[in-house]
Amino acid sequence: MKPYPIELRQRVLDAIDAGSATREQIARTFQVSSRWIRNLLRRRDQEGSINPRPQNPGRKPAFDATHLAKLDRFVQSHPDATLAQMQKHFASVVDCSIVAIHNALKRLDYRFKKNRYEQANKTGQT
Repeated sequence: MKPYPIELRQRVLDAIDAGSATREQIARTFQVSSRWIRNLLRRRDQEGSINPRPQNPGRKPAFDATHLAKLDRFVQSHPDATLAQMQKHFASVVDCSIVAIHNALKRLDYRFKKNRYEQANKTGQT
């Protein structure tokens, strides 16, 4: 969810400071909750700012660019390695789970499902 713009925050605070209406009426006018107004006032008093806090970008991937390249080379040299074997191989470099390795392989565009047509062509069958 996107944070409310600074202009809206300032207009709400101007209306509160003017004292022309109650918080509930101002909340209805600006289509925000009265709790949000209370929190905004508290932030202004405690922090001196009404700017929105930075959004959390999420967790960083376990495999950065250099480790992804190493994983790619490992998979090319060991195409039949399992996820558990990959985790054991990279245990000294990256502390991660099997799911993290799976996600890294997805970022490298590796597929896990075997294609019967490609296998048949490799062995000379049709």
